[in-house]
Amino acid sequence: MPKTSRADVPGFLTPETLVALNNGTYPRPFDVLGPRKFRNRRWVTTFQPGAVEVVATVAEKTVPLRRIDGDVFSAPVPGKVYTLTMRYVDGASFTTSDVFSFDPVLTDFDQYLVGEGTHKELWRVLGAHVTKHQDSLGVHFAVWAPNAKRVSVVGDFNHWDGRRNPMRPAGQTGVWEVFLPNIGDGVLYKYEIVQADGAKALKADPVGFGSQHPPEKASVVRDIVGYSWTDAAWMKTRAARVDRNRPISIYEVHLGSWRRRYDDGGRPLSYRELARDLVAYVEFMGFTHIELLPISEFPFDGSWGYQPVGLYAPTIRFGPPNEFRELIEAAHEAEIGVLLDWVPGHFPTDEHGLVQFDGTALYEHANPYEGFHQDWNTLIPNYGRLEVKNYFVANALYWMEEYHLDGLRVDAVASMLYRDYSRKEGEWVPNKDGGRENYEAIAFLQEMNTAVYGADPSIMTVAEESTSFPAVSQPVHAGGLGFGYKWNMGWMNDTLHYIAKDPIYRQHDHHLMTFPIDWAFTENFILPISHDEVVHGKGSMIAKMPGDDWEKFANLRAYYGYMWTQPGKKLLFMGCEFAQPEEWNHNAELNWGAAEQPLNKGVQRLVQDLNRLYRETPALHERDCVSDGFVWLGNDPSQSTIGFARYGDEDDTPIVVMCNFTPVGRDAFRIGIPKAGFWEEALNTDAAIYGGGNRGNLGGVQTEEIAADGHVQSISLTLPPLSVLVLRQQNRSRE
Repeated sequence: MPKTSRADVPGFLTPETLVALNNGTYPRPFDVLGPRKFRNRRWVTTFQPGAVEVVATVAEKTVPLRRIDGDVFSAPVPGKVYTLTMRYVDGASFTTSDVFSFDPVLTDFDQYLVGEGTHKELWRVLGAHVTKHQDSLGVHFAVWAPNAKRVSVVGDFNHWDGRRNPMRPAGQTGVWEVFLPNIGDGVLYKYEIVQADGAKALKADPVGFGSQHPPEKASVVRDIVGYSWTDAAWMKTRAARVDRNRPISIYEVHLGSWRRRYDDGGRPLSYRELARDLVAYVEFMGFTHIELLPISEFPFDGSWGYQPVGLYAPTIRFGPPNEFRELIEAAHEAEIGVLLDWVPGHFPTDEHGLVQFDGTALYEHANPYEGFHQDWNTLIPNYGRLEVKNYFVANALYWMEEYHLDGLRVDAVASMLYRDYSRKEGEWVPNKDGGRENYEAIAFLQEMNTAVYGADPSIMTVAEESTSFPAVSQPVHAGGLGFGYKWNMGWMNDTLHYIAKDPIYRQHDHHLMTFPIDWAFTENFILPISHDEVVHGKGSMIAKMPGDDWEKFANLRAYYGYMWTQPGKKLLFMGCEFAQPEEWNHNAELNWGAAEQPLNKGVQRLVQDLNRLYRETPALHERDCVSDGFVWLGNDPSQSTIGFARYGDEDDTPIVVMCNFTPVGRDAFRIGIPKAGFWEEALNTDAAIYGGGNRGNLGGVQTEEIAADGHVQSISLTLPPLSVLVLRQQNRSRE
């Protein structure tokens, strides 16, 4: 090829520009590459490493481009629409539209919302979107990296060469974008970030909709547009299902260890298999909701999802995004809601993730006393930065909108609320008033709840919050954080401490079972027995119980009976419903063999019946969150007996619950009763079908006009050892 003289080179291709283009360091390549007018001629310039010849085709007319310097080719090309054909030394050729001929995709309005941190549909403009742009099919990429010198999309389509597909800045937003034609769904990609000091880093897409299977780290283009949902009936009725006066009983699940396919290498079930098997099991057990441990893409299996890297990507471990949608859809068809465990409180330090994303502390705090979680070796988001807050608020909305999830359980809220969380004196930065409260995190949680409930009031948000921070589940306009519900961690800690004691000592700690009622109505509470209670040496639920096998199972049955009849919604971690003997292991499936043993099967049957009773009995759920639905009865610390009544609305039948937390049966045990008549034994945890001794009251008891516990009538009960009785009034006398 003849040498090109400077007279044949357009003036904008200076020697310095050509060096920078060949080195991949030119800061604004869209200013010089692609079509550009110079001296009344339209020049097309392209950078094509490895090409021996480049030809532009316009309306079937071919125009060879001259090699200007290195791998930069340029020539005057008439017409506005053209393709480029590259030929290589091995004879191969490749034809494509010119990336640099496409206009920007992001609108001025999108840029404005991104810039002020208020784009509630951020995922629709950032990330990788399969789309048609200027009559060409391809993928639009956009990423926020305001302090980068250059950002490029790299993948198999460009030999992972960051010089080939640099992105253009989108105004002053710090967002970089590019449209790449002729690629689509399933393409692997990363962003190559050139930092201020010239160092390069390969990053996964913070708003990517898909990822490779860990430990591989690339993002994957996923076209999530246009799914044909069939759950309209559920969506229209779900608002009533999350109201405070409705029964909510949640089955918490780690998808990777619920069941495994040992006929297929021990792999976990896929989303589609879970749509069939998990949904059928939850329906059989009578739970109203499934709560999934985090499924936002995460690199380390042992984190159980609590250290996410891809907050917008359902993990590929169980299938692609649309198959996750099939799981949600199957649950809805079975009238079961699905909650997602959501982790906006921290993220891991994996190099391909958010850490130092553009070479600076972009998503995190620069000061480790503000930005580093010592307990988990993770980074704390900088909620005070508008774009970061927008990223997380939009993510909450994304899961509701794109996957029809019915709610979010927000992890580790306490760690977000306090600047000194798990820190020693001198190792944290006070707020502007010198206090420990994290004002920015508080504002973020309020904004998130306002946005989510504002977009769709039929969902629910739940806080895992372990302190006495006020008004967690009160509306933002009333000064609260705006959550729908809060986990009652105090109830869980106190009652588990009590039930683990040898019954002979329980009389001295009776308050552990009764004191929680003093704050039971300060929030909209969920009573949680979660995965945290059966890991890290804490043992399984059955292993916590004292005594021999009979006593252990009787204790656990009584504890569940107490839990399901106390005020508050319910949550139980998988395996606990059949008294799995071992501590939970995320690397293996639940011990389903144990579930077939008689005593374990009895506990499973009890949980099933407790769910049914809870759902069908208004007095057990209508006033879960208000104090006038609960009254103590027959509360005797010396005998470790606890009695109480539950009330629904005025026309609802009240419920009386009597608990005996000793292995000593009690005959002729008298308690006052709110209404005269016959009280049937609606449930007895000592029933033979549950593995008990079948001791009780022959189906029910008739009131007598003997005053007790502030009532003019009472009943005389037989209390089986280590048992809970649930009594329901019938409008008849015993014949």
